[in-house]
Amino acid sequence: MTTETGYLGVTPPISTAESNEREKEVTATLMEELRNQNTFESVEEARTREAVLGRVAALVKDFVYQVSLQRGLSEAAASAAGGKIFTFGSYRLGVHGPGSDIDTLCVVPKHVSREDFFDVFEGMLRNMDGSTDVAGVPEAYVPIIKTKISGIPLDFLMARLALSAIPDDLSLKDDNLLRNLDERCVRSLNGSRVNDEILRLVPNVQVYRDSLRCIKLWAQRRAIYSNVNGFFGGVAWAILVARICQLYPNAIAGAIVSRFFIIMYQWSWPQPVLLKQIEEGPLQVRVWNPKLYPADRSHRMPIITPAYPAMCATHNVAASTQMIVTEEFKKGADVVDRVIVGTASWSELFAKHDFFHKYRYYLQVVASTDDQELHIKWAGTVESRIRQLVMKLEYVDSLILAHPFIKGFEQVSHCVSSEEVGQVAQGQISDAIGKRTRADMEATGGTSTNTVYSTTFYIGLLVEPKPIGSVGPRKLDISYPTREFTKLVKMWEKFDEARMGIVVRNIKSSGLPDYVFDEGERQPRQPLKRPKTVKGLGKASNTSPDMPNKKRRLVSCSSL
Repeated sequence: MTTETGYLGVTPPISTAESNEREKEVTATLMEELRNQNTFESVEEARTREAVLGRVAALVKDFVYQVSLQRGLSEAAASAAGGKIFTFGSYRLGVHGPGSDIDTLCVVPKHVSREDFFDVFEGMLRNMDGSTDVAGVPEAYVPIIKTKISGIPLDFLMARLALSAIPDDLSLKDDNLLRNLDERCVRSLNGSRVNDEILRLVPNVQVYRDSLRCIKLWAQRRAIYSNVNGFFGGVAWAILVARICQLYPNAIAGAIVSRFFIIMYQWSWPQPVLLKQIEEGPLQVRVWNPKLYPADRSHRMPIITPAYPAMCATHNVAASTQMIVTEEFKKGADVVDRVIVGTASWSELFAKHDFFHKYRYYLQVVASTDDQELHIKWAGTVESRIRQLVMKLEYVDSLILAHPFIKGFEQVSHCVSSEEVGQVAQGQISDAIGKRTRADMEATGGTSTNTVYSTTFYIGLLVEPKPIGSVGPRKLDISYPTREFTKLVKMWEKFDEARMGIVVRNIKSSGLPDYVFDEGERQPRQPLKRPKTVKGLGKASNTSPDMPNKKRRLVSCSSL
């Protein structure tokens, strides 16, 4: 792609030099390490994906055809109505790995509604050979249907264009296609439009893909790959790597990765990362503009999407997560420097995070329900609010930062008593409960009503050192932020006090459960006593005691 300026990006390149021999050597070893790390799918899986997408493309056309007939269109008009799929995300960018899902956008004509998508298309997916685990979430911010076809996970979005038919050669580049669409359709289209624009704005697509594959793996291993928890999501990482490629248009992957860490560690936030100048368009929609909008001015590490309407991909970043990401950029730069001079290997860059070894104190947030389908929605709601808890914790005196872990730990517990239900809801899953199976329950006459589904999230707490000469335990009162967080999640319109639980409590690192560690990762330790339950909250207690089945047990938390 050529531009009027002769270069890609908002500034001229830093260097147009070709990579030297050493950079070629480290690139070769990088690609070898990425293969060793199993980041590339097999030829067989690639063929399966292509076959699945072919079947899906045909299914979407059939879906539009069936709905068109229902709307009274003639056979000829229904056949001509078309329907087309566009992939986006890691698959579209060419950096997906084994088992990755395929983000798929279904573009349909104006007479096909969102209700049709969930009533008709979801049903067609359920009846499709090889299709399993079909689950529609129509009320999501971006409505979605999840499924697996021939073992390949797919996430389907839908966009209805203001066209009577969708031609096979349709391109989504034209901003005018966004006219007369509702916000959900604009959001659904945005993923595909952003990915296409990124690929148009990088000087060498293969170098970009190799570099992004490396950075994605690094971010996942270092546990900083999560938009919902206040780190960077896939789009943000994709834009960052693309910007480095613009600044060094003739460099190869090893050189791009090296410069990525140096530049991102030294970046002058909140100066935004842009792949092109922000453009106005045909819609009356908000485009990212910190001069106009106070909320945009508050973004700490703004990374701006290149497709109209420009949005900030990192609006969730908090003070704590900014500190953590910056620290990881510095560590990455140090490792890659040593790789370049030959005193380290690429495998060191991909070392696992040390989150569960890093802090002395943690917050444990337990979401629980008595129903599997209900739990997926409840746990997702709680997770989407974790960053709000982090931001509230940042105002607590003596707390330097609150570090959210990027995923929750799911467990299914079969309980034989209401007391055990209460223990599970508080995150206290004994060995006896953890090892008990449904078969054990049936053998003893238990019923499914004693099954508790729980997801536990963790936040590491970095506390200021005690002042020299101070005696006694330090008091760290986090009751206000945890209480406010509990109120916030219970404001969900589908919250059911009788069936859903939310508990927040602090634990020491020695009290972390074994399931957060890989096998052999944890040092042997003395058995822990189970925390006592009390009738009421102590002065400096910091628990949030709401549990399913109307069982309320409060855990007193020790001072820090």
